[in-house]
Amino acid sequence: MDDRAPALPPWVDLVLTVVMALAAVGTAWAGFQSAKWSGLQAISFADAGAARTESAKASTDAGQDRLKDLVAFTSWTGALQEEIIAGTSPRPAGDYTPNPAELSGFLYERFRPEFRPAFDAWIATQPLVNPDAPATPFEMPEYELEADALAADLVAQAEAATADAHEDNQRSDDYVFMAVILALALFFAGVATRMKTARSQWLLSGAAVVVFIGAAVVILALPKTF
Repeated sequence: MDDRAPALPPWVDLVLTVVMALAAVGTAWAGFQSAKWSGLQAISFADAGAARTESAKASTDAGQDRLKDLVAFTSWTGALQEEIIAGTSPRPAGDYTPNPAELSGFLYERFRPEFRPAFDAWIATQPLVNPDAPATPFEMPEYELEADALAADLVAQAEAATADAHEDNQRSDDYVFMAVILALALFFAGVATRMKTARSQWLLSGAAVVVFIGAAVVILALPKTF
């Protein structure tokens, strides 16, 4: 006695064949996209690492520039103090005029371009006679280092690249997951005709179609790269 389930209608076989073919293509496409997004993730992480390295260099440069300015300012203060004591330079009260013939003037003329605006603004507060004036030019808002700004910009770039890498990684994972779902649709479609009961055949055929359509919709909605 033949207890096999009756064959599925021809149109169901056709649908399952199309599902299997498209699922195979979709699985290959998902694998391709996953590999591409993984590559972009690696590039983004490399960009983030390079930006952080450059940021560290810029921070080091800023520290060195700040140290140069500190040494120059300390030397200027010492030189001016000696000149005031010796009576060769007037005590600055907001109208300091560097005298190239004196050591303080020599040092002033050699201040770094980024330091001089802050120093001039500090002198204008009459720090030697005004107790409310900032203690040093380094507290002035005019004291800005290009290397500091560059370091901050590079850190922002590194953070943005890292965020892109995490996003690329998630997209790669999404495609891997979709490949697994499509493989499940392939499995359902492949075993549907081998079931011994009509109910199992229809159940697995329906599952294959539903799973495939769901995966296809998600894959179409996912971002793509070439």
